[in-house]
Amino acid sequence: MTEPIPGVRRGHSPSFGDERGSFREVWRASTFDAAVEAGVRDARFVQANLSKSAGGVLRGLHLHRRQLDLWFVAAGRAFTALVDVRPMLAGADRPLVMTMTLDADDWVSIPTGVAHGFLALEPVQLLYLVTNEYDGGDELGFAWDDPLAAIPWPEIPATPRGRPILSDRDRANPSLADLVVRLRDSPS
Repeated sequence: MTEPIPGVRRGHSPSFGDERGSFREVWRASTFDAAVEAGVRDARFVQANLSKSAGGVLRGLHLHRRQLDLWFVAAGRAFTALVDVRPMLAGADRPLVMTMTLDADDWVSIPTGVAHGFLALEPVQLLYLVTNEYDGGDELGFAWDDPLAAIPWPEIPATPRGRPILSDRDRANPSLADLVVRLRDSPS
């Protein structure tokens, strides 16, 4: 089930082109208010990364306690899953789950405490800006197919057994319930 998640914002950045090529504005500080709405005061992006994924690659589900993410699809299409674990930390039985397909030029902002992942529906390039430099201590996650989150991932016909292509890290992620216990035991 897809539900709205507090602090998540989504948009589209139009591309302008002619015979020479194209131009698109990815981010502008004066018009981007998602960081404040997501509860990150005076947020400023300090690192930008570009992820390139083949069709069938699934990255996630990852979670940060100290970092806001802004994802921008530079090329391709990605089925995106956001899982808000904050209600579970407050005692709820289940997380809020929000899914969407992002096409080229679409963006989404992801607040802290919201796990995120995507499945490349075709080759995809994802540019993401973050409010903290890489910190291995803030690299958390849980299993992409955890039944508690019940994400309705689409079928992947071009991969072996229809299963996504995962990193070793993502294959080893714990259950959502185990992650919530860990977060409760070490709140920051």
